[in-house]
Amino acid sequence: MTKVETELKSTKVKMTPSEAIVETLLAEGIDQMYGILGSAFMDMLDLLPAAGIEFVPVRHEQSAAHMADGYTRVTGKAGVVVGQNGPGITNMVTSVAAANMAHTPMVVISPSAGTTSIGWDGFQECNQVSVFEGIVKETVPVPHPSRVADCLRTAFRIAYAERGPVLFDIPRDYFYGEIETEILQPHQYRVERKGFGDTKKLDEAVDLLIKAKNPVIISGRGAVDADAIDTVKAISEHLTAPVAVSYMHNDAFPCDHDLSVGPIGYMGSKAAMHSLKEADVVLAIGTRLSVFGTLPCYDIDYFPKEAKIIQVDINHRNIARTHPIEVGLLGDAKDVSDEIYKRISKRDPNRIQNADRLNKVSKRKNDWEKELVDSAMVEGNPMNPRRALLEISRLLPEDAIVTSDIGNTSSTSNAYLKFTKPRKHVAALTFGNCGIAYPAAIGAKLGEPDCPVVAIMGDGAWGMSLHEVSTAVEQNLPVIACVFNNRQWGAEKKNQVDFYNNRFVGADISGPNFAEVARSMGAKGFYVNSPESLIDAFKAALESDKPVVLDIQVDGTQLAPPFRRDALKMPTRYLDKYQHLDYKNW
Repeated sequence: MTKVETELKSTKVKMTPSEAIVETLLAEGIDQMYGILGSAFMDMLDLLPAAGIEFVPVRHEQSAAHMADGYTRVTGKAGVVVGQNGPGITNMVTSVAAANMAHTPMVVISPSAGTTSIGWDGFQECNQVSVFEGIVKETVPVPHPSRVADCLRTAFRIAYAERGPVLFDIPRDYFYGEIETEILQPHQYRVERKGFGDTKKLDEAVDLLIKAKNPVIISGRGAVDADAIDTVKAISEHLTAPVAVSYMHNDAFPCDHDLSVGPIGYMGSKAAMHSLKEADVVLAIGTRLSVFGTLPCYDIDYFPKEAKIIQVDINHRNIARTHPIEVGLLGDAKDVSDEIYKRISKRDPNRIQNADRLNKVSKRKNDWEKELVDSAMVEGNPMNPRRALLEISRLLPEDAIVTSDIGNTSSTSNAYLKFTKPRKHVAALTFGNCGIAYPAAIGAKLGEPDCPVVAIMGDGAWGMSLHEVSTAVEQNLPVIACVFNNRQWGAEKKNQVDFYNNRFVGADISGPNFAEVARSMGAKGFYVNSPESLIDAFKAALESDKPVVLDIQVDGTQLAPPFRRDALKMPTRYLDKYQHLDYKNW
């Protein structure tokens, strides 16, 4: 044996595959994971307390990946989930797909059927790799017990590099046995950042920005993840460029900055939209410029058709994916932003801030704020949902984390939620599934226990996640659930109002008093039906040492515009029995 071979061998230690998995998790700094216990991974589960990794049991596996998603978005550390082979893992499909669309690093430990029974359609057998391969960045099957640590390292490497979930699929019998392996530290197998990319392209971008008459910046999730916000501020101030935030990433630029114009996308800020519409150069930092997040809103087709776009993204798949660009910069949002600012400052050191542009931004923000308040003050029966959003936004502490679901009111929160710090807004984003806000809030609270955490959702979405109140009680997590209760699927009902002549099929739902349900589960519950009672209940919730559910009664007739007006058409009917449903006969 050569000296090199001897040194390599000496780094390997005898252990079980379960031990190798747990030690690799510890090397990654993992101190908690989420799921429901199962026999498939019980040998690994048995090690977690001694290793110092907390296993947080949920009531449904979909919640596990939503919790990991919320945890990662506020901490920056990849979340880890695990479940029983077959139904336990397939229960995570929706929440893993949501994390994939949200670019959230995550590792899904996926025990699969034992190697001796694969193909027999045995108990809880499922080809989980095939199920997940379209909704994760990569699937990493373990080919042999001796490879468990290596494959788990690969899963973390890809999860961080490509910003999304990775399936680590391991046959359930591979947790057992005796192997010799080594445990590496993260710096030995993955890099934290990719640098600032092509210097020639950087010079092209800087040239465009210096010459721009109306530059606008869009700051996205990548700017948050890379801790680039301070540099984005410096670039905007140097150029006097208004800064919009990408859809439902309201924490990607401080709302109190003079050049902040708020979010774009559905129910975003008109100040942002009018500013972007005038742009001749757009600097998009850490955003894929999603189709849904750039659609017209309020009848404003705001995304500029002629502007030159400079797009910064860490993933080459996102560059120019949805909008043609002038310059693409592949790299870390912080590294690229730092380099842009350095080069702008050097080439154009004496630029004076544009007072006219600052005044225009200020006026647009004031006009938009007035419109928001005026809309909220329209009377409702029993309460205008916008009024409830307005009061909650006014009462939020500066360090509060807010999670928002999908749906009529929770999506309208895009207009009302304002943040001065990053890693404070966790939204459903473009996968658009119901039931994310509350489990994501639990994950966020586990990640940042000293911050108040508030979840906003409608009663429809709440029905898909209220079982996790038991988890919050069990874990002693004082998370606040704000349930906007209008006894309907409001976003879809609005489509039936606008496109189907108020014919409601499946839109109306009924439910219990959610405050009473919360109390029966060991949480605090408040039934709220006026702005005054909401203010009192929300203040009490902020002081509570227990989970709190606010059952907020809102007017079901005060609905936001359809999510996808572009994707719906007025109904046409040809058969005689349906002619009365044809829009021409209304």
